Amino acid sequence: MARRVSLPAADDLFRPTVAPGEPDPAEGKPQVRAVPDRPDDAADEPDGAEGTPAKKRASGRIKHDEKMTVYVTSEELLDLERTRLELRGEHGLAVDRGRLVREAIDLVLADFHARGAESMLVRGLLEE
Repeated sequence: MARRVSLPAADDLFRPTVAPGEPDPAEGKPQVRAVPDRPDDAADEPDGAEGTPAKKRASGRIKHDEKMTVYVTSEELLDLERTRLELRGEHGLAVDRGRLVREAIDLVLADFHARGAESMLVRGLLEE
């Protein structure tokens, strides 16, 4: 007699998500909270005034139409993974590597547009 494998039902695979902090009806425990918005540190900066660009945000968890491949060293990848795990373990932020990289890019580019030659990006590139 052939044995049948027990597979999860469609309701188990496609159950609706809940808001962060609300208990999951299927498990009865709180969900890991989503990444909160950054504090509004742009309140002092004018948006689009006198030629300054409006504050842009990292794209976050959306479908992305463009792809870019970046090669990193094993040490850089390990540091990225350590940072991701630290964000999850110590700050409760469950983010993937792509989200972490997009957020870092957003921060570096915003610093560059705000500070120009004094930005971390320019200083880092000049040190090479």
